[in-house]
Amino acid sequence: MDQVRTWDQDVPLRWLLIDEGSSGVDGSDVRMALCADIDGLFVDPEPPAAPEHYTLIGCEPAGPLHEALRHVGTDRAWLASIMLDPVHNPQDLPRDCEPYSIGCSCIEELFDVTVLGRRPSAAGFGLIDIDLRGHLRILEEMHWPPAQPPAAHKVMLTGLGEEPLGHCLRTRGIFRERPRPPAHPLTLIGCRPEPPLHALMERTSARRRYLRAMIHAVDHSGRAVDTAQMVSATVTGSRPSSLGAGLVDVILDDGLHDPLPSSAREIWDLWHSGRPTRPNLWAGYDRALRHEWSGAALHHRDHRQPDRPAGYTYHLDGRFVTDIEGFYCAMGEAINGPGGYFGWNLDALADCLRGRWGAAHPFRLIWHHSEVARRHLVPGYDRPSYSQRTWGPAITLQDLLDILIVEFGIDIDMR
Repeated sequence: MDQVRTWDQDVPLRWLLIDEGSSGVDGSDVRMALCADIDGLFVDPEPPAAPEHYTLIGCEPAGPLHEALRHVGTDRAWLASIMLDPVHNPQDLPRDCEPYSIGCSCIEELFDVTVLGRRPSAAGFGLIDIDLRGHLRILEEMHWPPAQPPAAHKVMLTGLGEEPLGHCLRTRGIFRERPRPPAHPLTLIGCRPEPPLHALMERTSARRRYLRAMIHAVDHSGRAVDTAQMVSATVTGSRPSSLGAGLVDVILDDGLHDPLPSSAREIWDLWHSGRPTRPNLWAGYDRALRHEWSGAALHHRDHRQPDRPAGYTYHLDGRFVTDIEGFYCAMGEAINGPGGYFGWNLDALADCLRGRWGAAHPFRLIWHHSEVARRHLVPGYDRPSYSQRTWGPAITLQDLLDILIVEFGIDIDMR
């Protein structure tokens, strides 16, 4: 992407919107606007939802669920996940149901589940009802659980590793009206609209004022950097901006599915002034912001940087690897220097290890202060407070070593 002129009337314009629905005659990006700020891009996350109560009705439990029923009242009456896969009658297949190789799109997941008790079921002789406490996995941008259960003659139950947990006839407490989280509409502050946005703002039909654009950060040099944030909303109004003559504030009626945390603004401010030059600037952050640090490092990465050849030795500073997010930050800096990126989840780590992300494998990694990770990256269930979607079995030091050593042949010296 070409350099962007980022100053207007002494106002730094730091956010660029690129039309997601069209491209120029030569396939180039179509710019919609350059803005000083975006109100709604950084939002405090909603607090984690409280556990809910559910009932599986008419059950024949099996496997770990059957075992958990024997230990009600202890920490052994717990399951990481219960997948609920409805078995439809062919003639009652829900209209929106899409079959997959395993299950269908009607499947739901309960996670971090405690088995509270059991009792004989009125649904049939020998069947039981099982009371649970846990959470329903909700990914708003992909699937919102319906208020009514899908048509099914039974529900198959499976665990995290697809182990059978039995089946039940129906459920209670899962399918109900659920309030959606509050929307945080966007306002583009101090905008210099490009002709496509000008044209859109002048239309009288709300349907024709619909904007769909990717948001890019613009650094101090004028380089536009992807943020992986897309806005899909209708322009509802505009006003002269208090930031300067000729600039406008553009008001939209909707926000982002997954806005950046408010506290992440300081990370993007740091990157705006230039790539970090000192290691471990992320070390004082909590898990949420360490994750955002790796995300910013990913988006600011220079794709032209070649891999160092195989056999190179890298040094990982393990003093602050107190969580898996800290490992990704430290690994990124071990491979690519301060502010470097080398994965921010297990799949991304594996992608980086395949090459074209700074290091050709196999290589040698000297892991200094490895005792910190040995103490903290241990088996258990991970409940990070900042995001429901990541709850699950903890990623352990052994998991990382299995990927690095067993799968990719990395020579690791734990010190």
